[in-house]
Amino acid sequence: MDKSKPRPRVLTSLARGERMVIGAGLLALTLLSWLYLVLLADAMDAMRDAGGHSAFMWLMPMGRWGVAAFGLGFAMWFVMMIAMMVPSAAPMLFAFHSPSRSRGGRERAGRRFVAFLLGYFVVWSALSLFATAAQWWLHEAAIVPDLMISSSPRLDAALLLGAGFHQFAPVKNVCLSRCRTPMGFLLTEWREGSGGALIMGFRHGVFCVGCCWGLMALLFVGGVMNLLSIAVLAAVVLIEKVFPFGAMIAKVAGVGLLAAGLWILWAA
Repeated sequence: MDKSKPRPRVLTSLARGERMVIGAGLLALTLLSWLYLVLLADAMDAMRDAGGHSAFMWLMPMGRWGVAAFGLGFAMWFVMMIAMMVPSAAPMLFAFHSPSRSRGGRERAGRRFVAFLLGYFVVWSALSLFATAAQWWLHEAAIVPDLMISSSPRLDAALLLGAGFHQFAPVKNVCLSRCRTPMGFLLTEWREGSGGALIMGFRHGVFCVGCCWGLMALLFVGGVMNLLSIAVLAAVVLIEKVFPFGAMIAKVAGVGLLAAGLWILWAA
């Protein structure tokens, strides 16, 4: 027996340790993102109260938007996307690590993992950029003021109906199926090297946006900085992508969104 080669038990122990490090890193990233959102929510509460004050109000995009406000808005949206999406992306990230390590060793696997995560975040940063631009336009039109919640029932109804129809759209089913089967995605999308991992992360991010963008748009209805709305939408995304009954929940949520949209439209 070649004693220079690590034993299977040692390899298993190393792999388990690396998975624990990955899990701890993803958990820390998620908790830090939620901490940032809590600080923003505290600033938002201070804005709602006449004469209220928060040490974190400088983090909020307020008043007439310019470059600085746009940058703060983008940071808010991007951190929000991380807080909402990392938990549901964790199964794919864990699934990616195992074959990556077996093909290239520990050091290369680390680089590939970072590249995959970077590619994933590039897609969500693009969506955050779009959401920030939309908020800027809605803010200038006095539809979404500084409190970052829609003042237009018609916009609320349109977003709810759009998100509800999207829950039943074929593209939603295709994207959701790719997100729900990590190993199936890896078998069909595998690419070697860090560049290949970057592309894989990007493509996985595209599928995630394809199945979740309608739900993300609802933040304008419930309040961009409403922590309860953020938590509920994050939970729906997690259930849809991870749990066996996720596809059914997506349809149930679609019915509820359509009913809410029609009710608001009728009331308006």
